[in-house]
Amino acid sequence: MSDDRWVPPTVLLAVDLVILTLRESFLHVLLIERGVEPYQGALALPGGFLGHEKEDLVTAAHRELAEEAGLGPDQLHLEQLGVYGAPDRDPRGRVVSAAYLAIAPRLPEPVAGTDASRACWTPVERALSGDALLAFDHEQILTDGIDRAREKLERSALATAFCGPTFTISELQDVYEAVWGVPLDARNFYRKVQSLDGFIVPAGPSRKTDGGRPARLFRPGPRTTLHPPMVRPLGQADRETA
Repeated sequence: MSDDRWVPPTVLLAVDLVILTLRESFLHVLLIERGVEPYQGALALPGGFLGHEKEDLVTAAHRELAEEAGLGPDQLHLEQLGVYGAPDRDPRGRVVSAAYLAIAPRLPEPVAGTDASRACWTPVERALSGDALLAFDHEQILTDGIDRAREKLERSALATAFCGPTFTISELQDVYEAVWGVPLDARNFYRKVQSLDGFIVPAGPSRKTDGGRPARLFRPGPRTTLHPPMVRPLGQADRETA
């Protein structure tokens, strides 16, 4: 019988955050510029290590978000996105990260703090273009977060939260196009939206559009989940990788 005793490996636990919002009709992600090594000066998702061994993961995520971007827990609902643990993902050693996602409307300008030199809203197209050079494996985490956000729009009424109290179907379509990253046929979109009972409901008189034609106003309905879902059409990039 062997006398060798098992020694647990040294593993650090961290949290990373994918925070998405719409700004000027484009999907943006919250990024920070790292003020410390490794990757000092590079852009990264907000996040960091647990403060102590008894700190809850969600508590740590909200703490890091407040410290690095000045966003409080009352402004965002975080949901777990996934766990990332490739052995070489962090040059400081073996680090496993629990990633969290939030997508919310009307988020304020971030305020950098602690080990972040600055915090900024960045168009996701630019963040994933390769020019941003995200630290660690944050490009993969961001890609996964965007995919999850797009799925949420397919299966929930989340898109209405990014509109005003009343909105036109064209304005709702703008939200889907911004998050999905693909243009939509207006007639097909109108037909799909109207076929989902309780998704949106009429809200009083019409509003004149830029072209001068009146457009019907709607507000969010009682339905929170969409069945059947609003299926995202394949874009050019999707077709090339399919």
